[in-house]
Amino acid sequence: MTTTPVTGRVRVAVVFGGRSSEHAISCVSAGSVLRHLDRERFDVVPVGITTDGAWVLGTDDPAQLAIHGRALPAVDATGTSLVLPGDPTRAGLVVLEPGRAGEVLAGVDVVFPVLHGPFGEDGTIQGLLEMAGLPYVGAGVLASAAGMDKEFTKKLLAADGLPVGDLVVLRRGTATLTGAERDRLGLPVFVKPARAGSSVGITRVTDWADLDAAIATARAHDPKVLVEAAITGREIECGVLELPDGTLRASLPAEIRIVGAASFYDFDAKYLDDVCEFDIPAKLDDDVAERVRETAVAAFRALDCQGLARVDFFVGPDGVPVVNEVNTMPGFTPISMYPRMWAVTGVDYPTLLATLVDTALARGTGLR
Repeated sequence: MTTTPVTGRVRVAVVFGGRSSEHAISCVSAGSVLRHLDRERFDVVPVGITTDGAWVLGTDDPAQLAIHGRALPAVDATGTSLVLPGDPTRAGLVVLEPGRAGEVLAGVDVVFPVLHGPFGEDGTIQGLLEMAGLPYVGAGVLASAAGMDKEFTKKLLAADGLPVGDLVVLRRGTATLTGAERDRLGLPVFVKPARAGSSVGITRVTDWADLDAAIATARAHDPKVLVEAAITGREIECGVLELPDGTLRASLPAEIRIVGAASFYDFDAKYLDDVCEFDIPAKLDDDVAERVRETAVAAFRALDCQGLARVDFFVGPDGVPVVNEVNTMPGFTPISMYPRMWAVTGVDYPTLLATLVDTALARGTGLR
């Protein structure tokens, strides 16, 4: 581990924004991370990625990365233009501005890619960081890609014997479900992009007449679409945290309850409308809560995750947790469940972030 020569602190590049439909939520997550990183331990460099994919020196002011009313934040494209070379001999952010091209703005010890969705949570930036030889927070290339693609998430989970819901995959060139598939899934179904998050592009379908429109909505975000059978059960989430020595811990579970007009936990319900209530920890029987925690760790291992994950479940009347998704870079916004679950488990926000950075440094890159 290297440290910043002047301050003696570990230099952390917090990367946020990005080219996905979750750009704004990444900005909000980064604002919370910037607010809670221990500046006595860490020297922080905020790096924004615009919606066009340009890298710029970002703001270090969390207030500029917050939701105001229903106005969502975005990376300011006028910041100093940067690039992170995939070159392990550089290990720093290089300026691209005229007259300064090639200047190393800052050496970097570790990267915290607070990126959600494609081009951030899907193994792409993780591959760049592996090439650059820079340790980074979160899952590696394979686990990131598998966790982003819900088809392969469920295939890997099922291969390890973990319970998942029934689904049909509609690939490019497949327009809709067959009659046999409709009979098998039944109504309602949830139609969603295979590789998106924050409930973007998801439609709950209660009438087959609405199916094609729902598929078109999902395909606006991803040519591959999943049609999932609805699962009756309580929406339960659980956080998994890897410690620097490789030990895995599971948080106390939490429950999300829709109390307003929303029909499910969609983007607006998550971030813009006051229609949800949260029980943190969830009001579960002790044996069910323990089973959720054990299954969360098993799902983490099934995808070969690193660092952190939030595992989402449906828990039915029988108490069996059915895995819905594995989020390899969960939200870190002020209302996000991952840091809140760890807070009630006894790990405060600054300690949580420090643990993630320490684990990334301990793991390094490549096949160490």
